[in-house]
Amino acid sequence: MTGPMALDTSKEFLNQLITATPDGERIRLCLQCGACSGACPFGFVMKFPPHGMIAALRAGMLDTLVDTDTSWMCVSCYACTQVCPAKIPVTAGLTTRIKEEMLLAGNVPSELQDALEKAQRYDNPLGESPRKRAEWASGFEPEIPIMAKAKRPVDVLWFVGDYPSYHAGVIPSTKAMAKILQALDVDFGILGPEEVSDGDSVRLAGESGLFEMLAEKNAKAFDKYEFNEIITTDPHAFNAIKNEYPNLEISYPVRHYTQFLAERLDQLEKLMKKSIEATVAFHDPCYLGRVNGIFEEPRQLLQAIPGVELVEMAHQRENSLCCGGGGGGMWLDGFQWEKAEVRISEWRVREAISAVGTDENGTRILAVACPYEPPRFEDATKTVPGAAGLIVKDIVELIAEAMGLEG
Repeated sequence: MTGPMALDTSKEFLNQLITATPDGERIRLCLQCGACSGACPFGFVMKFPPHGMIAALRAGMLDTLVDTDTSWMCVSCYACTQVCPAKIPVTAGLTTRIKEEMLLAGNVPSELQDALEKAQRYDNPLGESPRKRAEWASGFEPEIPIMAKAKRPVDVLWFVGDYPSYHAGVIPSTKAMAKILQALDVDFGILGPEEVSDGDSVRLAGESGLFEMLAEKNAKAFDKYEFNEIITTDPHAFNAIKNEYPNLEISYPVRHYTQFLAERLDQLEKLMKKSIEATVAFHDPCYLGRVNGIFEEPRQLLQAIPGVELVEMAHQRENSLCCGGGGGGMWLDGFQWEKAEVRISEWRVREAISAVGTDENGTRILAVACPYEPPRFEDATKTVPGAAGLIVKDIVELIAEAMGLEG
């Protein structure tokens, strides 16, 4: 006689995952074709790449999966979800939940743990003081309206974001955006110290509870003021407010800045007098393009800039390569380098060089529309052969320069 069988908690987890995830039932359709793992930029170093995660859960190996740290190589770029023939929600329903289990088990790289602790303590993963969130706006004439001080309704609430508010390499594009909004006579305001992290990358790194806390803090700030719509600098913030906050009954009209500015292209074209003679390749951010289907607006803006020759990289639009910053990747650089000895950002910079040519071809620019990208790509230009002359610029910086607003 044998005793009662122990509960197979790992298969119970799979059933819970399927039930809790929109379209989760599709996980049962997995034929182990491996398309998801082939599309994964770091699949080659994962002990359990995406299709292997599904196989492990089916085999009742949750504990083994959670004990294996290579799942942290996932940058939540949605490439696996994009190519799955069965339309399985791999990123939203599988890899994110596995990371959550790994966090609960204490299997988390120290650099990611540090970022999550900072996000909990300071409301941003950089560990900066909330009181300094609007320091970038000091000295502006006219003054950037901060909602608590302005005490009036505005047409547009600009959700600036963490890296645009704090990171020295990103603040120039933040200032450029402010100058463009002023030049277009947009009635806008910012939350300043009342704004906290959008939390989307925290969520994708498995910290759903912290994400909800941050979302609720932002919701309280939103509720205090009158505005018609939100615009965001960061595609991750756009994705959070558009697709994830409504699950918490937080719902507001929101657009990414490229959508907002593309709608005002006629105005911008009249104001862009300076020619920027450059060959420009645009990097599609994962959470602007692949996840939310915004491909044309950034290109329309770039093509409207006088002197710009827009070229495409080998991987573009739905098939764009990730910069490596999503899903906690911004805070896992050391861990991922130790495992892979390569950075996705370096692959992308090599593609950019192939597209825009060499130094002899004049000014070469890699244009971006996500604040994770300038620091990652600029670092990559220092290590990739032939990339020394490649300039990394946010689209708004190029527009501001063409409008004569730089400096």
